[in-house]
Amino acid sequence: MVSIDDVKALGLRIGEIVEVQPHPNADRLYVLKVKIGEEERTLVAGIKSSYKEEELIGKKIVVITNLRPATIRGVESQGMLLAADGGDVISLLTVDRDVPSGSEVR
Repeated sequence: MVSIDDVKALGLRIGEIVEVQPHPNADRLYVLKVKIGEEERTLVAGIKSSYKEEELIGKKIVVITNLRPATIRGVESQGMLLAADGGDVISLLTVDRDVPSGSEVR
């Protein structure tokens, strides 16, 4: 069990995907540019099997913003998107109303 303080410590925010590129060194990864408030970050995500590039542009997703950056196959990822893994399909965690990018998830 975790406390509510543990959940708050995750730094969950809403990000808007503004650019998608195939990862130059991996077949199953995308390199995403995500707007989080006034900031833009690069995220590397293994969602290529479930989403086409054009499906992702403009999508508002849930991002963990306070992870240490990690280099994934040569590209620095500055956060992590949240997604459900259903085995054959991956589904991004999104919002059902139009909230601004950078909004806190609580």
